[in-house]
Amino acid sequence: MLVFREDKFIGVISIGDIQRSIIANLPFDTNIIKIMRSDYIFANISDNRAKVIELMKIHRIECMPVLDDNKDLVDAYFWDDVFDNEIDKDGIKLDLPVIIMAGGKGTRLKPLTNVLPKPLVPLGNKTIVELIMDKFCAVGSCNFYISVNYKAEMIKYYLESLNNNNYSIEYIDEEKPLGTAGSLHTLNGKINSTFFVSNCDILIDQDIFDIYEYHKKYQNEITVVAALFHYHLPYGILDTSADGILRSLTEKPEITFKINTGFYILEPHLLSEIPNNEYYDITSLLIKLKDENRKVGVFPISEKILVRYRGLKGIY
Repeated sequence: MLVFREDKFIGVISIGDIQRSIIANLPFDTNIIKIMRSDYIFANISDNRAKVIELMKIHRIECMPVLDDNKDLVDAYFWDDVFDNEIDKDGIKLDLPVIIMAGGKGTRLKPLTNVLPKPLVPLGNKTIVELIMDKFCAVGSCNFYISVNYKAEMIKYYLESLNNNNYSIEYIDEEKPLGTAGSLHTLNGKINSTFFVSNCDILIDQDIFDIYEYHKKYQNEITVVAALFHYHLPYGILDTSADGILRSLTEKPEITFKINTGFYILEPHLLSEIPNNEYYDITSLLIKLKDENRKVGVFPISEKILVRYRGLKGIY
């Protein structure tokens, strides 16, 4: 994002800058000048297009300002306009295992899921599970474990009929519903690296490298991707004491929540801490780690880059 003070260009602020400020628990009304970096990279008006594009690729810059000798903005290059496909940072591929939890019945999507399992519900020209896998494959993570239960045979038949050589798929068959983490125990000893876990009903338009780098930088055992949901309440909120006396009144407050998206990064030793063949939600694992004062990270993203099925009334 380009930042101006009146008509004067003063710098850029990225999604990463905003995410770092949220991770640092800075107030949402913090002045943008305190969040943006002063050492941003820019191109000079004398630089040719090829040089500007190369700089963007090397530093993975989504918005490259082009300045004249007076540091005035004369042009700007945007990543989506320059590059058609995702490009790996410095040519590095993550190549990490991905577990997709696809065993649920998709009750919020009934009656559609009476016929189709939720992973096979179409979104555009592809099913949502294909779109999820394509997102991971774009960063080199094409080794998938898909946990299945409801209409498992249909899911397997469809994915196998694609003959997509980009995907390497192994199925985890749940003989009974095991929750959002119960089936992970079967991979204990099989996965020995950092790995991703994703619900089968979400798409996140976020650079997966950024999430991974945050996870590693802070040495988290598990990182939860959280969407920021912002609500403007149209009413005055009253706070009262035990005897009903008014303590404070907030007129039409704006409230921001961090919502669990169902996208995680985990370290492999956690697989041994999940009960065998028992119903176990990943939220139970989060609570366990928190109670033991272990490192659980939360990586914030905007609600506008989260797509999640929540029923036939629409997608948001």
